[in-house]
Amino acid sequence: MEQVCKRREKGERPVIGVTPLLDQERESLWMLPGYFQGVLDAGGIPMMLPLCDDRALLQDVADLCDGFLFTGGYDVSPTVYGEATAYDTVIASPERDDMEAALLWEILRRDRPLFGICRGLQIINAALGGTLYQDLTAQHPSETEHCQPAPYDRPIHTVSVTAGTPLFSLVGREEFAVNSYHHQAVRDLAPDLKTMAVSEDGLIEAAYMPGKKFVWAVQWHPEYSLRRDEESPALFRRFIAACAD
Repeated sequence: MEQVCKRREKGERPVIGVTPLLDQERESLWMLPGYFQGVLDAGGIPMMLPLCDDRALLQDVADLCDGFLFTGGYDVSPTVYGEATAYDTVIASPERDDMEAALLWEILRRDRPLFGICRGLQIINAALGGTLYQDLTAQHPSETEHCQPAPYDRPIHTVSVTAGTPLFSLVGREEFAVNSYHHQAVRDLAPDLKTMAVSEDGLIEAAYMPGKKFVWAVQWHPEYSLRRDEESPALFRRFIAACAD
């Protein structure tokens, strides 16, 4: 906590803890450059976090960082929201589930800014008591494309932004186009979260937690479209501004 206060007093760039991507076959942790680039462009210093669920260590991590970015990646296990796995398309990472669920509570306890992307939205929702569609093709069939082929920076469908929400204040319009690469999504929104945007077929595409400095999460991938649209870098700038405040 003392380190965070000193950085803010000096006007230094905020340090952002970024949850790691996991390659189970190679037994390695890695990172997509867009996550780091979005933070860097917006004025933060990204730092990839260790993958662990050691509560004491996660408390130290929560004290060290000014804000947190929960990245995309593996599915969230249905056990997080009290269900059995119903589809063989579900490929989960218990290590990430355990780490991010535990870290989430430390972040909320300290009121640190948190930005979730894709899986980030899903784990935040599940850990806070919401549920997910385990497989959209089976449980929410739609003509809207939610798992687009490359290139991933191009917009594939639109989202409708809820008036009066922080996202509406940021983008200043009721609708814009996003990319999409996921096969799970929010089904029941956690009680502490509020919807900020929905897709053409009614899926929750963005949510936030009222009463917190900054807890936002989106289902699309702004880290891919930083150079493609105005909304993606604006999201990162708003996040980093909250971390520097």
